[in-house]
Formats: sequence, structure tokens, C-alpha cells
Amino acid sequence: MADRIVVDPVTRIEGHLRIEAEIKDGKIVDAYSSSTMVRGIEQIVKGRDPRDVWAFVQRTCGVCTTVHALASVRAVEDALGITIPPNAEMVRNIMAGALYMHDHTIHFYHLHALDWVDVVNALKADPIKTSEIAQSISSWPKSSPGYFSDVQKRIKKFVESGQLGIFANGYWGHPQMKLPAEVNLLGVAHYLEALEWQKKIVRVHTIFGGKNPHPNYLVGGMACAINTENPGGLTAERLAMVGQLLQEGKEFIEQVYIPDLLAVASFYKDWGAIGKGIGNYMSYGDFPVNGYGDVSNFKFPQGVILNNDLSKVYDVDHRNGDIEEFVNNSWYNYSDGDDKGKHPWEGETNINYTGPKPPYEHLNVEEKYSFVKTPRWQGQPVEVGPLARLLVAYARGNKEVQDAVNGALAHLDVPVDALFSTLGRTAARGIETQLVANWTMEFYNTLMNNIKNGDERMANTESWEPKTWPSEAKGVGCMEAPRGSLAHWIKIKDGKTENYQQVVPTTWNASPRDPKGQRSAYESALLGTPVADPELPLEIIRTIHSFDPCLACAVHLYDEHGNHISKVQNVGSCEI
Repeated sequence: MADRIVVDPVTRIEGHLRIEAEIKDGKIVDAYSSSTMVRGIEQIVKGRDPRDVWAFVQRTCGVCTTVHALASVRAVEDALGITIPPNAEMVRNIMAGALYMHDHTIHFYHLHALDWVDVVNALKADPIKTSEIAQSISSWPKSSPGYFSDVQKRIKKFVESGQLGIFANGYWGHPQMKLPAEVNLLGVAHYLEALEWQKKIVRVHTIFGGKNPHPNYLVGGMACAINTENPGGLTAERLAMVGQLLQEGKEFIEQVYIPDLLAVASFYKDWGAIGKGIGNYMSYGDFPVNGYGDVSNFKFPQGVILNNDLSKVYDVDHRNGDIEEFVNNSWYNYSDGDDKGKHPWEGETNINYTGPKPPYEHLNVEEKYSFVKTPRWQGQPVEVGPLARLLVAYARGNKEVQDAVNGALAHLDVPVDALFSTLGRTAARGIETQLVANWTMEFYNTLMNNIKNGDERMANTESWEPKTWPSEAKGVGCMEAPRGSLAHWIKIKDGKTENYQQVVPTTWNASPRDPKGQRSAYESALLGTPVADPELPLEIIRTIHSFDPCLACAVHLYDEHGNHISKVQNVGSCEI
């Protein structure tokens, strides 16, 4: 008989996620993924002016900053037939690219690296040897023995004080921690460096959008208009600062993130056979370079791969029933029955909590067990995210992506099958970060060339006037958020939002079983995972973190007096 263990909440993610895994003979034989947060933001925007919706739904998450705003604005533009000018397209691409650079790097160091890097073990390292390793894999200037010695002294103060601070409650000394002490010291040093670096790259968002998170640059004008001759506008100096920030970010990714990723991965090649998942992958495509309406010009192509078969890529149709959401195992209901799927244009968000009152021992998985709905593409579960994007691009014949993927596989000396794994998912995020850093510099150079040639056009606002709208309209706005495929669907009637639904990346990956009993990505990826110590389930954390979960597309539950309805118990989790 299998033993069931609980990890709740899974930490170092955004939001509340509970994983229940059944272990038999040291391996996971079944798993259940449950979001313990409820999302109701679609209800908030009903009846509102469609031009205002982006500002509300952008608050769906503060980590995936700006992605919901962009998907929302694209949905309204689609409904109203609005096409944006080239400069606006480049600004959007720069903002999205800067987010990728920031988000993926922070995920690696601050959300995922400590699943592989043993902080306390770094005290045993020889700083001279760490320096030699650092200089052998990168030309990053901070690599002297003295530098790593100083970092080691900082760690020692934490340990000797008995208060590890940001490094508290990790699985230090776990038998699955395999890095030499010197590589652990390298990882901790760059963890701290990344904390400082990330404060710089977000300035790109403040220059174009006034602030971060939730920059304002999509509707109503940017924080500073592009006018290189007006001191109050987006001057040449400010534009040059954007280029400098992007270049510095590109260098950090190339000289710190990627070398560290490959160095760490080389000690965990066995994870190229763990966390395989469902074998179905989807990308909506993004980073248009010649108009959003033509998916053939996207840097990330669109498509679906089934059963790990890279010889065939299927197209995605957002309009005609390809995508449905089910609620048979979710704490929602549909007015005409919970076993039927609904296209998002017809979607409903009716909360129907029938679960136990936390804290509770186990989920009742024979009934509803999550606040995440269950989306399906043509009835199939699919994984979304960096791995899905690279696989679709690879299968579509994108040579730039193929060269980057093949180079990483050759460096690690692992077969292509290793991509379909926890290791592959983690490596894919780094590979695409480097690609996006290059593309973002291209977008910046294109924008600068346009401006130098006298083209400072931005959007024509006439189409945003309700008097020009039809009485009824509907649209869909898609983008590839760092965590995966994101889409917002809107129905407009008499100038107001009649219905609104958003299907977010973690909805695809973290959802419960559908009416056919098919598992989604998290639940599937955990099957067969070895667990050395059920009391310290590091292996579960590694695979779940490889997806970079974000459950914050939700709100906490309060009663009408502002009191918490429930309290979630922390059982066997790794908190940072």
C-alpha cells in the first residue's frame, strides 16, 4: 500500500500550492495538485469599460508583471480590429523581453537554485578552487579568491548566529545534494549578486512605463512620450539608458546565469530521466516583428506537440473550440453541468467550495480538490512554459533555437530525450533567456533606428472611442508569459464587458484531472520520481519548481468582516 505525503504550501513560488503524493517502494506512484487560493477577478471586471479592464486584470499577479495587461489589451484590440504601429510593437517587445530576462534569472537563483545548491556546505569550500572554477567557465570580473572568501565569511556569520535568514529551512545536507563545496559557494555568491542585479533591469519598465510592477504604457500613453527633442519626454539620454540596461542584463545572463546553469546541471544529469510529464507541449507564440496578426513572423512560433513527437506540430485555434475549461474536479460549477467543457468566451467563474476546512490531513480526491480549473486543447492536457516554447520552435525548424538547444545538449553530453524532464525544463529556461536577451537588443535597435529616421509614431487613439464600436464584439489576446501560454477572452456588449475569462500558464500545468481522468503537467511529471526521504521531499520540490509555478492568479479568501476563512498548515515544506 502506498503512503501519501503532503507538501503544503509549496514555497518559493507565488501563491499557495498543495501537492499530495503517494509513495510506494521509494517512488511516487500517484500525485495530486491543488491550488488552495480562489480566483475571482473575472467577476470584478464584468460591466466595466473594456478600456479599463487591463488595469484590473494586471493585478492578477505582481510577479508576472505586465503580461496580463498586454494579454487584456490585445484581447480588446482583437475585438475592435485595432492594429498598433511598429514602434508600439517594439516597445511592447522590449518590455516583455526585459521581463523575461528579469523573471527567468530570478527564478533560477532565488526560486530554484537552492533545490540543487547546499548553502551550508559552501562553508567547506576552498575559495581559491572556487575562483579557479569561476574563471574556467566565465570571464565575469567578480571571480577572485578574495571575493569568494568574503562571501563565505558572510555565510558563516549567518550559520554561527543560528539565524540563516533568507537561507532558513532549506534541505541542507540532504543526500540528493551532489554539488562539490566549491560549486555550492559559487552558486551562493551569484545568488547574492543576482539580488543586486535584478534591481537594475526593472528600470527598463520604469522608463517606458513609469513603475514596476504594473507599469503603465499600454493605454493612455506611456509615462514619457517618445520625443527626443523635448526634455520632458523620452529623451535620447533615457533611450540610451534602456540600451545600456539591456546590454548589462545580457552580459549578466551570458557570464553568470548560463555558466552557473551548465555547471550545476552537469552534476545532476540523472534528472534528465526524472519529471518526464505528459509529453504534450503548447506555445501560443509571441514577440511579433511584423504585426501581431501574422503568427508566422513571431520569434517564438505557435503550435502544439503531442506524445513527444517533434516530427508533427499542430496549429492552435483560440476561437473555434480547440480550447475548453472543465470544472469537474475544481471548486467551481457551471450552470449546465460540471462535466462539460466550456470555451472561454462562454466560460463561468462560479465558486462552489465543497472541500474540507483547513487544516486537514488529506484532500478528498474522489471529489473536487482544487481552485484551479482544468483547461484542455482538443481534449488533451498540455504543458506550457519555456520547455514547450523551445520544443515547438525546434520542431518548427527555427535554426536559432535548434542551434542553442543542440549546443546545450552537447555541452552537457546528454541525449535529446533529456529535454523531456526536470533537468530539461530548467535548462530550457536558461536557453531561452539567452535567446530573448539577444532578441530584446534587436527590438531596441529597431526602435532606435526608427526614431533616428524620424518615425516616432505611436498608436492612433480614435479606435478606442466607444462611438466607433459595434454593439457586440468579442476578442482574444494571447502572449507567451515567462511561465507559459497566457490568453484573455473578452465579450463586449453595448460598450461594456459582458464576459471575461483568463486561462493562465499555471492553470494549464497545475490543474486537476479532467472528466477522462487525464492528469495535467504537475501530476504527471511527479510519477516515477524517487524520494529518498519522505520527511524531506526535496525531489518533489525540484520538479514542481522546474515549472516556476504562479498561483497568484487568485485572491485570498476573506469573510465580509475581513477575517480569514481558513488557515493553511505548512507540512514538510521547504520555506525560504
